[in-house]
Amino acid sequence: MGKLEYNSSRPAIEIEDVTLAHVKIVIGTKLRRNESFMMTWLARPEATSGRMTIWVHPSIPLILEFDDPAMPSIDPKRVAHMMDQLNSRGELMLDQL
Repeated sequence: MGKLEYNSSRPAIEIEDVTLAHVKIVIGTKLRRNESFMMTWLARPEATSGRMTIWVHPSIPLILEFDDPAMPSIDPKRVAHMMDQLNSRGELMLDQL
């Protein structure tokens, strides 16, 4: 289980390593283009909120931590699907990946 830390203001978002590897490519592509977007995920079951959303911007620190040192295989179709969903909605929905 990998982790995504954004702006270090909250606990890290826990994401399976394979999904995190795909999210890394999508986020990296958008930020390289200097494109901001929203990202939403379901909070942990013990949290008081049900869904969280952040505004992802190139100037805000982002840390991706993988549990496994070996990089997972990347499925280009999955990356393309994620980019299509993000570009059509303007939002990356982590719980729907």
